[in-house]
Amino acid sequence: MVVLGGTRFIGRRIVERLVRRGDSVLVVHRGHSEPAGWVEVEHLHVDRAELARFGSVVEAFAPDAVVDTYALTAGDVDAVLPVLPEVITVVLSSQDVYLAYDGLRHGRRMAATEITERSPLRRQRYPYRDADPDLRDYEKLDVEDRWLPRGAVVLRLPVVYGPHDERVREDFVLRRVRAGRREIPIGPADLRWSRMHVDDAASAVIAALDCPAARGKAINVAEAATDSVGVWMHRILAAAGSDATLVRVPDSVLPEDLWWTRRHPQHLCIDPARASALLGWTPGEPAARVAESVDWHLRHPAKDTWTKEAARADDAALANARQLAAKPTPA
Repeated sequence: MVVLGGTRFIGRRIVERLVRRGDSVLVVHRGHSEPAGWVEVEHLHVDRAELARFGSVVEAFAPDAVVDTYALTAGDVDAVLPVLPEVITVVLSSQDVYLAYDGLRHGRRMAATEITERSPLRRQRYPYRDADPDLRDYEKLDVEDRWLPRGAVVLRLPVVYGPHDERVREDFVLRRVRAGRREIPIGPADLRWSRMHVDDAASAVIAALDCPAARGKAINVAEAATDSVGVWMHRILAAAGSDATLVRVPDSVLPEDLWWTRRHPQHLCIDPARASALLGWTPGEPAARVAESVDWHLRHPAKDTWTKEAARADDAALANARQLAAKPTPA
């Protein structure tokens, strides 16, 4: 088995699961983030753009499968296709290929809430070209266009959380818990945006590797039901053992890191029915998965980003809510 990427977050968990079930794994990565004391695998330290120089190494390893965890651009795929054998391949893609994602980003309802594999895709490519020079050529649609004709299984992932998540998806709540905040300002918090635990992402990859009928198909994977951000926040607080209260405030005064809780015209709810029917894959129960993730992040806390300025922003939002509540209701 060759895994491209595979040392950080989702890829890391995939490799661990492959080793656990007895696969011999060659991890192809740059060597920038090799976990200490990790599972026993072979490493090939090379940028994927230079993989052609090491074609003999890949050939000697003779992989019977490939997992591409980190193809972000057309160039990322073009660099490795001539080197890799045409074996069962699973590629990680994203829910951001759908038109609904554009709606979510731009604050407009542009597509149906429930997203199946037949839902419309984004019309405009390179969503971050004008916002981030490092992501100028990022485009999962380009990645899919190259891998699918090769017979790869493309898994379209939602927001992924869990151990070793460098973005710490729960930290917009946990940073306030660590700071001892008793009240947390929120907007309507009714956004429904699909999520999944990293272990479930890894198990979906395993299921796809073992399913010949999935070859050449794009498949959505996500939790079976998409709960609102408000429900998610309550689960995070419960898992953290916090009795903090969520206080409704106007969107206009919400601190920036609480943008999840604003009113959003577009929801993005991934339907994983195809994954269930075709792969026989079932994700874990969300409340239990959130509890697992929160427990890990509390034991391995992120760099503390709570500042006096952050506290002042929360206090100002909460004071605004109290002032509005104190205003007399017009007769």
